[in-house]
Amino acid sequence: MGERTAQIKRILDGLYRKYNRHDLIKPDPLQFVYRYSGRQDREIVAFLAAALAYGRVQQIEKSLTDLLGRIGESPSEFVQHLDERRREKLSDFKHRFTTGEDISDLLKLLNRVFVENGSIESYFLLGYNKTDESVLPALSKFCNGLLKTYAKAHSRLAHRGLKYLLAGPVNGGACKRLNLFLRWMVRDDDVDTGLWKRIDKAKLIVPVDVHMNRLCRILGFHNMKTVSLTMAVKITEAFKEIEPADPVKYDFALSRIGIVKNCTGRRRNGCELCELFKFCFHR
Repeated sequence: MGERTAQIKRILDGLYRKYNRHDLIKPDPLQFVYRYSGRQDREIVAFLAAALAYGRVQQIEKSLTDLLGRIGESPSEFVQHLDERRREKLSDFKHRFTTGEDISDLLKLLNRVFVENGSIESYFLLGYNKTDESVLPALSKFCNGLLKTYAKAHSRLAHRGLKYLLAGPVNGGACKRLNLFLRWMVRDDDVDTGLWKRIDKAKLIVPVDVHMNRLCRILGFHNMKTVSLTMAVKITEAFKEIEPADPVKYDFALSRIGIVKNCTGRRRNGCELCELFKFCFHR
């Protein structure tokens, strides 16, 4: 490990100690998962929270509060007995361009997953191979399998809204929301749930949003302009040089600089107090 990499690691470890605490999870959508104790409830809520993790943080919180209020105290019971009456409860739900119909169709697929496999983890493991370099092949099989299940049940391809919620790596997108879900499920610390026990966290891919894109560019992890799967893999490889067994370890803590400190990548008062100031090309 070179001196610059070692210096970055010291800073990241400091950020991890500072921010990777359960009491600092809010306003992250992960906060909703910890409102439930049952395994199936947590898997369902985590998948929904990650699926809707696009747009402004405040709107995500508002939408998830609305959605989970409609679903009720037991998401697993709601999914198990998802009928037309319950679909109607979601009919006028809206989060940006995700509709209640999209959510109902997703929950119907998850119901089948639970009936046939017992958990989302077990279904994901059907496509997981320990020899794969990352979770991406398994993630592709996971999304494609669910979309094929929908197509077979309805004798038509999945609609655009459902495809967006199950947008796997096949089209080259960064898969931020699905990689976020996997981080929550696989990693186990004061923030992430560790609910899934059979997937190696070393194979996770960093969930790249606007904040991680900007901050990782500042750190010199990439120089790309467009967020993509290629960028996510490149950033993950950079983190692997620092923490090979847990490349996604610093995701939550590092993203707090963007979310909590409201970093825009432009110089302003207070920037000199930021842990990353010495690396920032706007200094």
